[in-house]
Amino acid sequence: MIQGTGSDVGKSLMVAGLARLFARRGLKVRPFKPQNMSNNAAVTADGGEIGRAQALQARAAFVAPSVHMNPVLLKPQSETGAQVVVQGRRIGNAGARAFQDWKPRLMEAVLDSFARLSGEADLILVEGAGSASEVNLRAGDIANMGFARATGTPVVLLGDIERGGVIASLVGTRAVIDPADAAMIRGFIVNRFRGDPTLFAEGMTFIAARTGWAPIGLVPHFPEAARLPAEDIMGLKAGLGSGEGGCPVIAVPVMPRIANFDDLDPLKAEPGIAVRLVEAGTPLPAGAALILLPGSKATIDDLAFLRAQGWDIDIAAHVRRGGRVLGICGGYQILGRTIADPEGIEGEPRAVPGLGLLDVETVLTADKRLTPVTGTAAGVSFAGYEMHVGVTRGAATERPFAILSDGRGDGAVSPDGRIAGTYVHGLFGQDAMRRAFLDGLGAAPSDLAWEAMVETVLDGLAAHLERHLDIDRLWQIAASVRG
Repeated sequence: MIQGTGSDVGKSLMVAGLARLFARRGLKVRPFKPQNMSNNAAVTADGGEIGRAQALQARAAFVAPSVHMNPVLLKPQSETGAQVVVQGRRIGNAGARAFQDWKPRLMEAVLDSFARLSGEADLILVEGAGSASEVNLRAGDIANMGFARATGTPVVLLGDIERGGVIASLVGTRAVIDPADAAMIRGFIVNRFRGDPTLFAEGMTFIAARTGWAPIGLVPHFPEAARLPAEDIMGLKAGLGSGEGGCPVIAVPVMPRIANFDDLDPLKAEPGIAVRLVEAGTPLPAGAALILLPGSKATIDDLAFLRAQGWDIDIAAHVRRGGRVLGICGGYQILGRTIADPEGIEGEPRAVPGLGLLDVETVLTADKRLTPVTGTAAGVSFAGYEMHVGVTRGAATERPFAILSDGRGDGAVSPDGRIAGTYVHGLFGQDAMRRAFLDGLGAAPSDLAWEAMVETVLDGLAAHLERHLDIDRLWQIAASVRG
């Protein structure tokens, strides 16, 4: 189990790289995260959903994603509340304090899923959540030491030197956690080092002496990791930088409950386009070729936030200038005339006006559509997935954005073709689909092969870890469970 000294220290990519490394050695590897909190989710073949990071880790291990790789997924809908998904299915909503009371029964699902994966794997790589030193959340924990202790899974603690204070973070974790929890930790890794590694040799020795944990390795910064799909919006921001001056700009307003933003990853990897994430308090750029409204976990609240920033005014001005707008999933709903939530799916029952750029109306419902889809858009074939609540109808749907393989129309397009919405995620991961779309924005031609690039980076990450980690020691730690 890879636990961290904090969030965003590189746990997800560490597991992905190790999954590819051990799978390349011929082992049957399965990734596992007992509890994840993310609005960036993936659809499994059986119509469930898991964290996007676990889907990437499954890919790294050359296996299909399964709901059992992430049995508990929390999808934040407010500052203190989240939708709770168990083994791929939504079971309800819970506030932060109420969720603590749910943990005993959630642990049953966690252990069930772990047992299922254990029966088919030589090695399970478990990813912890947040920080191992959150002693205030230790009682009833299912994500870190609670899981490790329940299953006898040995732990390697990961610290991020780029954040500063890594010695204190690692040694401090040893100081504050329960001695029985500390005994589960067999080694530590220092991640994202820059510079001469000999300058930190004394630091590694100090940490080992103060903690009693084995030094597994000092891992240099791996810049290509920024090209892999990000687990959270902070990772996406860190990976931006595509395009040169003068490239067409895709402006993306960042709303609080942005979801499934991995739709942006292939776009930010394109050299001929500039993806700009626009933060609160900043106007949308007047010269953008496209304004893209991404998915949302709380569409009505995000729409209110968009208006509070004045972005609705910016979008209206953009449209008057002949600019193009694309809404994906929640972004599509926002483009319509109204969004109604009669059952209180996202909070209090209510109905609000949308931006009115597409002649459609959305009614949110309790049923959630989770399914892989294929089809064509503008004559180009694609494969993607749907993940949404709500039904959208209206005159604009007579001009669908795409025709799905089952004959259904998806989405809607304005009469002049400049405003469009779709429920399909993953469109831009298809090279032909992405190229056709970017051609319409005037982007320079590109030979980016997105899927091949992801595979190349995963292979490179695995090789990078093999060079800088004591892989034999890691295997001994994992194998000690069976012993």
